[in-house]
Amino acid sequence: MPKPPIELYIGDVVQTRKPHPCGGSTWRVVRLGAEIGMRCEQCGRRVLLPRATFERRIKKFVARGTPGAAPEPDSADA
Repeated sequence: MPKPPIELYIGDVVQTRKPHPCGGSTWRVVRLGAEIGMRCEQCGRRVLLPRATFERRIKKFVARGTPGAAPEPDSADA
């Protein structure tokens, strides 16, 4: 029987198993769905990962977002 998906919220901060090339290993969740959008906390790079890949790559939650919270305004989108 497959594991249920991990409960994720916009604004969650996660630590990944391997660091990003910039040296950072913490990411903020900015998009939810079949693909998870994340932004590197150190360099600001945004990536989309399939949910299954994302769940394998996370090591732990550094901070949890608020359930049902609206996405944070991104200065790069302005």
